[in-house]
Amino acid sequence: MRICVYAASSNQCAPHFVDAAHRLGRALADAGCEIVFGGGSSGLMGALADGALERGGRVTGILPRFMADLEWGHPRLTELQLVEDMRERKHRLLTGSDAVIALPGGCGTLEELFEAITLKRLGLYFNPIILLDTAGFYRPLDAFLQQVIDARFMNPEHAAMWSLVDSPEQALPAIRATPAWREDARDYAVVRPA
Repeated sequence: MRICVYAASSNQCAPHFVDAAHRLGRALADAGCEIVFGGGSSGLMGALADGALERGGRVTGILPRFMADLEWGHPRLTELQLVEDMRERKHRLLTGSDAVIALPGGCGTLEELFEAITLKRLGLYFNPIILLDTAGFYRPLDAFLQQVIDARFMNPEHAAMWSLVDSPEQALPAIRATPAWREDARDYAVVRPA
């Protein structure tokens, strides 16, 4: 299974976020999953990769060239693919992935997550999207998205596009338990009358 993981590069976040990223990397490697991620060496990105590599996991990084020029890439990955820009990076991260896991992060992580949710809503991505809700990080976002549904900017069915888990060890079971996204997703991408 190839898992796309979105993660922050900040070294300033609290240690429990870093620990959860490291544990997720270990858990995915132990389960024989390949990780594809943004390719960075710092913050949650680095912790995720280090956790997986310590367990002999396969970790592929997708890194824009300007980040490589700044030496932001992780030096020990199984594979590091250099791309021209952020847009290509996002496309490559999702392409061929069997699921997405979003760790806590800033605007880059949120942009990637929202793109995956948007593509799922439009019937262009059908796989599970899991938010690792370390220390309740994603609960306000989940509540906001419910508000978006309540205000009729999305249909009630769209709430099933993502799910939250509290710990890294719950991520893979949640992926396996996620029902297949409906093949007719495009048919109800447009908001229907209540």
